[in-house]
Amino acid sequence: MTQAVLITGASRGIGRATARLAAARGWSVGINYANNEAAARETAALVERAGGRAQLLPGDVADEASVIAMFDGFMHAFGRLDGFVNNAGIVAPGMPLAAMDAARLKRIFDINVFGAYLCAREAVRRMSTQHGGAGGAIVNVSSAAARLGSPNEYVDYAGSKAAIDTLTIGLSKEVGAQGVRVNAVRPGLIDTEIHASGGRPDRAAVLGAQTPLGRAGTADEVAETIVWLLSDASSYVTGALIDVAGGR
Repeated sequence: MTQAVLITGASRGIGRATARLAAARGWSVGINYANNEAAARETAALVERAGGRAQLLPGDVADEASVIAMFDGFMHAFGRLDGFVNNAGIVAPGMPLAAMDAARLKRIFDINVFGAYLCAREAVRRMSTQHGGAGGAIVNVSSAAARLGSPNEYVDYAGSKAAIDTLTIGLSKEVGAQGVRVNAVRPGLIDTEIHASGGRPDRAAVLGAQTPLGRAGTADEVAETIVWLLSDASSYVTGALIDVAGGR
């Protein structure tokens, strides 16, 4: 039977690249998006072109009812959850912490932390053998910012991703004996649209040139690591934080 993976924030960037690659590797793909249905439909077309089955699943990861409905919709469409990619996340314009208002901080942590924890909880409830599932793999999308801190830019974002690292380590120990592996990728300077949303569309190219590999990474390169972590090829890997950051 074809394995099925749910990917949050799959309408663009790393989420979209992961959806396309997973489909090419034989997965059916649930495509979550918050607002941009047109972009999500473009991802679905890429999934189908790669040979996979796609299901659109709108939902706000920071809203519990929405998250539960998204997972229920996925199960209705595919009947099983073998993989979950906890990818949805946002960043805000770069500035020092002293300049950030409470509304910005709340939004960053609501989506990047609270939303990620809610989604991981629902994935475990459907995958874990303790809950009647057949096991599976969760891949959390963290960031190299979690260990770099992103001073004068995004210390709020960096802190939110550090929480994802802790989630990965702790949850992997909770559910390892229940057939669920939990790992994280920590992308570095990746050429995606997220930099434009932070007010610096050229950020990846400019800073990427300063990495040991001398360039920014691509969403496809991150997707390769994510799909490997979803697959049986990584069957003895759990609790890992894997940097995909060009040596930065």
